[in-house]
Amino acid sequence: MANLEREALPLPTGFRLSTGSFHKLSALLTLVALVIAFSFGNDAFLTVNNGLTVLLQTSVIGLLGIGMTLVIITGGIDLSVGSVLALSGVVTGLAVKAGVPTAPAMALGIVAGAACGLVNGFVVTKMRITPFVATLGMMLIARGVALQLTGAAPISRLGEAFGILGNGSLFRIVEKTGGIFPKVVFPGIPYPAILLAAVAIAAAYLLNRRQIGRHIYATGSNEEAARLSGVLVDRTKIFAYTLSGALAGLAGNVLMSRLVTVQPNEGVMYELDAIAAAVIGGASLMGGVGNISGTMIGAFIIGVLRNGLNMAGVSAFIQQIVIGVIVIVAVYIDQIRNRR
Repeated sequence: MANLEREALPLPTGFRLSTGSFHKLSALLTLVALVIAFSFGNDAFLTVNNGLTVLLQTSVIGLLGIGMTLVIITGGIDLSVGSVLALSGVVTGLAVKAGVPTAPAMALGIVAGAACGLVNGFVVTKMRITPFVATLGMMLIARGVALQLTGAAPISRLGEAFGILGNGSLFRIVEKTGGIFPKVVFPGIPYPAILLAAVAIAAAYLLNRRQIGRHIYATGSNEEAARLSGVLVDRTKIFAYTLSGALAGLAGNVLMSRLVTVQPNEGVMYELDAIAAAVIGGASLMGGVGNISGTMIGAFIIGVLRNGLNMAGVSAFIQQIVIGVIVIVAVYIDQIRNRR
């Protein structure tokens, strides 16, 4: 039940670096190179406002990527996170419309996402359906339910409190100028970025310091050996899928709060961004390999790439092509690592 992350690579200087750390370092260098390249291309790229914009854009991808990483480490995949994101947002929006306060309503949305993840885990473990097919089915079901509940129409007029999570910020400094609008001295740290950091730290702690984290790695490395070692494999997989669904629900609340309206059509193709973030960050689609810090780097690579290409006037279609090429290269590197 060897963990590929611990396999060492000899370097010319005699320093030894694990393959997982080498992959993470490569991704980090790629991120730095992208930042440098885009900063030369546009003077506005390194401004505080644009940096905060990147944080906001990356927060949703990062939350989805964390849940996806847990599932991928177990040897599975979750194609339903984009649709679950939309359904969770719809549940939250309908609850707010029904008079439920914003915080409990968002909690209901997260519970709805966790329920979808629980169903995914049950179908994969108890019905023995491959994760690809099981989560593909949930992707269609969740999207259909979201559209049915809303009649494919957005839910608006949800109140100012609904937009605080997605648009609020910590340490925001404004200066009164005597005019209609105050002068913004410092826009503050967006709440979604703070939330992403907190979730990433908690998930990393869970994977690296808790027994369930070791069980997740063991399940993905060698499921049969893990079972013989006393690991409750089915329960571990269900936990990973449930947490992935809950994080998709949280991401749905963040995204809909940013829009200050609930859009049942949101989240289309987000599952691919989540998978890309995890794979670029070093998670292996074969299972048993992956970490949260790598996924965060992968998410920021996607966020910086999209932001920089947008500022350069590159079309969204070309952006998809570029990200697709990066994913293929990352998977190819993963295959080389597995052969070693």
